[in-house]
Amino acid sequence: LWGRNVHDSIAKFLQFQLTVNVVAVVVAFTGACVTQVRAPGQAVQMLWVNLIMDTLASLALATEPPTEELLRRRPHGRDHPLVSPTMLRNILGHALYQLLVIFTFLF
Repeated sequence: LWGRNVHDSIAKFLQFQLTVNVVAVVVAFTGACVTQVRAPGQAVQMLWVNLIMDTLASLALATEPPTEELLRRRPHGRDHPLVSPTMLRNILGHALYQLLVIFTFLF
């Protein structure tokens, strides 16, 4: 039960972090190319955002208790990828939505 909960928490944390990092990289690169002066976020600002996002996400996922639903599903094998195709689709979908909102405010 706890092993499956840890696996799910790691997968959720990884999905969250990959989404945030994809958005941050695209915004920083696009902002630097478009404005030709500086990126929308300075290096120190990006570090603070990353620190806050890492801390809050890890605290939220570390305190999530396991449920009985975890025991009802089939276990994952050793060859099961940590980033599944569904997770990849969710990462790209959420990143596109966040980029749309950020670029709407930025431009």
